[in-house]
Amino acid sequence: MDKNRLLKECNQARSGNFFSLEIPVNSNADGENIEQMARELEKEGKIKIRECMHNDTLVYVHGIVKYASN
Repeated sequence: MDKNRLLKECNQARSGNFFSLEIPVNSNADGENIEQMARELEKEGKIKIRECMHNDTLVYVHGIVKYASN
């Protein structure tokens, strides 16, 4: 998964501006990678993360999709 696909998943999983994703992962390293991509999207101003946690089987990301003009 890359950042663009993660952003697309956030947009598809949203209710209003809020989104909630549970992404299954194969390893702890995959979970850390997805969490890092979510943090990068937040730094770019595309999403606002309210909660992000991962374990061995999934990554849970909850937040707000931002509509900032570029």
